[in-house]
Amino acid sequence: MTSKLFLILPLLAICLFISNAYAQVGTGDSPFERKFGDVKFLDAYFGTIDEKLEVNPGDRNIPFTVVMANIGTQDITGIKGQLSLPFGFSASDGPGSIIEADADSNSLAGENFHLTFFVNVDSQVTLGQYPGTVKVDYSRLRESGLRNTFAEFSFKVTGDSVINMRAVDPILTSLRSNHVIIEVANDGTAGISGVDIQLANTQSERSSTAQSITNVENVVILNSDWDIGSIDAGQKKYLEFDVYVPGTLDRDTLRAPMEVTYFNAHGDKLTISRIVDFYVKGLIDARIYNVDVIELSGMQTVIGEIINEGNQDALFGFVTITPLGDSNIIEKIQFIDEIEIDAPVPFNVPIEFDGEPKYGEHEIKITARYKDDLREEHFVTHEATINIQEPQKEEDEFNPGLIILPIIAGIGFLGYRRYKKNKKIEA
Repeated sequence: MTSKLFLILPLLAICLFISNAYAQVGTGDSPFERKFGDVKFLDAYFGTIDEKLEVNPGDRNIPFTVVMANIGTQDITGIKGQLSLPFGFSASDGPGSIIEADADSNSLAGENFHLTFFVNVDSQVTLGQYPGTVKVDYSRLRESGLRNTFAEFSFKVTGDSVINMRAVDPILTSLRSNHVIIEVANDGTAGISGVDIQLANTQSERSSTAQSITNVENVVILNSDWDIGSIDAGQKKYLEFDVYVPGTLDRDTLRAPMEVTYFNAHGDKLTISRIVDFYVKGLIDARIYNVDVIELSGMQTVIGEIINEGNQDALFGFVTITPLGDSNIIEKIQFIDEIEIDAPVPFNVPIEFDGEPKYGEHEIKITARYKDDLREEHFVTHEATINIQEPQKEEDEFNPGLIILPIIAGIGFLGYRRYKKNKKIEA
């Protein structure tokens, strides 16, 4: 038994020595441990050294960057890496290939370096966090031999955010204030936060470009900055404002450039540009006035005028007379064609009754129907009280003078001719 103890004790001492020696040259299991080593892991993510990328399941040939630091006292060279990722991630070269990469240059002591791998993400992968391992091989300058280090890390398949903007109603009317609602949609698979939207409409921005892509500086908008907050994947939010459009933009397209600032799934702050387009149509401001009843061609007739005080002609105009209450007037329609601006358009609709005529006051509604240049139909109504008078009866009376006068004129004419004839005979 004693001889066995003498054999075991030296072996235990050797094992403890090797264990202490490894602890001195390893990089350690925790980033908070300050053990000696040449290379230290910093970060790993989809993207390049300059930009992190949002990734969806099914994406292929996506860059995957591992950032390391040379914390040793000597420069290192010949840096190569191999990446080990879980099932569902593979090399862009094809299934079964090793995911490997080379650094572009040496790494000076105290500086960072990175390795960029290219990875395929299987379509069955779900969004979330995954573990990975990287092996880095390198050599010290002015020293022979190859060294390596391993690092375990976690990375995210974030999904991607896709921001689209559109006007709920893209039609504006000139010469009046319009209430505008813009939809901000996240059509991607990753949520975004801290969304701030600003209208880019300053004169300085316009003068800084050779040709402006917007005419939004010609309208009056009360708000120009909106804090939207967070928008989850597949969700929508809305911003609202009022805009006054002058008549000079009639039948023009108004382009409103928007700058969207937000934080993506990586926590990076990004700014993108979007343009919301509107079509400006003219204003048709029609009203009915001067309604009355006159006798025209032996019939009682409703007359009136329509004035258009806007800046665009109304098309395909019709006037409809509709009875109200106990009125027995038959509904009638008259075609009046265009209702031009600043030029009264008269109408006259003959009155007919359903059954026996009722004289006196009648309640009626006059409706002017027309279309704008977008072929949308509009209606203007006017209610009025008209007075229909009973026509006067004509009495047939015999007037003898109507017969006697022609007879007297005839006798006088015949006497004059006889007198002229006698004069000729005497001569």
